[in-house]
Amino acid sequence: MEWLSWFDARDYEFARQVLQRGTAALYLVAFLSTLNQFPALLGERGLLPVPAFLDMARRLARPTLFRWRYSDRLLRTVCWTGISVAAVLVVGLPQTGPPWLPMLAFLALWFLYMSIVNVGQTFYGFGWEILLLEAGFTVAFLGSDQTPPPTTILIMIAWLVFRLEFGAGMIKIRGGREWRDMTAMFYHHETQPMPGPLSRQAHLLPRPLHKVEVLGNHFAQLVVPFFLFAPQPLASVAAGIIIVTQLWLVASGNFAWLNWVAIVLAFAAVSDPVAHAVFPSIPLEWHPGADNPVWWLAVVVLVTALLLAFSYRPLLNLLSRGQLMNASFNRWRLVNAYGAFGTVTKQRIEIVVEGTLDAEPDAPDERWLEYGFKGKPGDVRRLPRQWAPYHLRLDWLMWFLPLRTVHEDWFYAFLDRLLEADQPTLGLLRRDPFDGGRPRWVRARSYLYRFASRAEFRETGDRWVRMLLYEAIPPVQLNTRRRDLP
Repeated sequence: MEWLSWFDARDYEFARQVLQRGTAALYLVAFLSTLNQFPALLGERGLLPVPAFLDMARRLARPTLFRWRYSDRLLRTVCWTGISVAAVLVVGLPQTGPPWLPMLAFLALWFLYMSIVNVGQTFYGFGWEILLLEAGFTVAFLGSDQTPPPTTILIMIAWLVFRLEFGAGMIKIRGGREWRDMTAMFYHHETQPMPGPLSRQAHLLPRPLHKVEVLGNHFAQLVVPFFLFAPQPLASVAAGIIIVTQLWLVASGNFAWLNWVAIVLAFAAVSDPVAHAVFPSIPLEWHPGADNPVWWLAVVVLVTALLLAFSYRPLLNLLSRGQLMNASFNRWRLVNAYGAFGTVTKQRIEIVVEGTLDAEPDAPDERWLEYGFKGKPGDVRRLPRQWAPYHLRLDWLMWFLPLRTVHEDWFYAFLDRLLEADQPTLGLLRRDPFDGGRPRWVRARSYLYRFASRAEFRETGDRWVRMLLYEAIPPVQLNTRRRDLP
């Protein structure tokens, strides 16, 4: 049946290779991040223990393997399973078999990671979690090396990139005035959640260049996504623009795997002839394989119809003045709404946590020592590290504290763990000033941070300038709660 040949995207084999292996690599990072941090944050003795959460949410509507039982051992088993499956997909072993084999492997990654996200509470409340879930599910139906990539799945991936980019663009236009008067980038590099090693240099660029950044952002997010559905080579050019702008965000900050997912998914619009023209080492003709079998086409058509049906509410959301950001409309976390930085913070407020061994916290000769975090600013001389695509969940939540309130249950639990010198919690930090010992008191202080100018850096060697604002939480001892504070 010749009309079925439309479903065979034979000129997109390079795109499939990038989509499958790249998505699997990001799942590997996500499971590794969970393996290293979840027990301390959400485990049996975590800051927000999953068992307590499940007790309070017995009618949890979203699917998870942990619905009936959670243990740190089971969590680690899930993570190691996910890491193993992701690793063989990165190598490409399942892709050499029939199309159902990589499908099952990606669906396993999707369900295992969804099981984690659905009990992850605030520590897994980021848009890139549901983005990775949707990407994993959709990429699962790209088939294997034995068959051509299905056209409809490539279109659904392009639709995902469109929602990601256009949704982010619309949330900005509908958001803070700084995006409309072109001043947003005067602040963004300095106040973003986790600056990278080049963020200060980006911040110190001339202000006219910052306005060019905003214009470039609007063009890349509000105009370019429409061309993902254009004929070649326009679609590949549009994908290239998205990839370049996302690489700039990678270089100038740390947004976990958000930018890397966008980069990987954008390749859905890159055809083999265009890829070969840019990089001649990429084969122009891949092994064509047989036609897609009818049973596989039936599966692809059903999945495409499902994703189209789920697209109704996200499409309405894009057109709505009350646009939601990073929202799911179904329990399976598919076809979601995305967006980021509808407003840009104008000042950087950091919560600095300190401890002391002194018996009296207000003694005249008191000596307070500062805990060091891996990613968030603290030491004014320290060059920020590049962490993305790895996700430092505690550091990100610390950025949100001054924007919301420091009086979060997880933060008081964190202070308790510091007073206990809990090793898993201390393992989340870069520096424990007490070398595993127990402080008698801890406190949280609020500071205003800004990047040092070039002249200030030459004079002092400090990359940040900070000023104490107030004491956010006064000195507390073990098991202190909000009601015990003055």
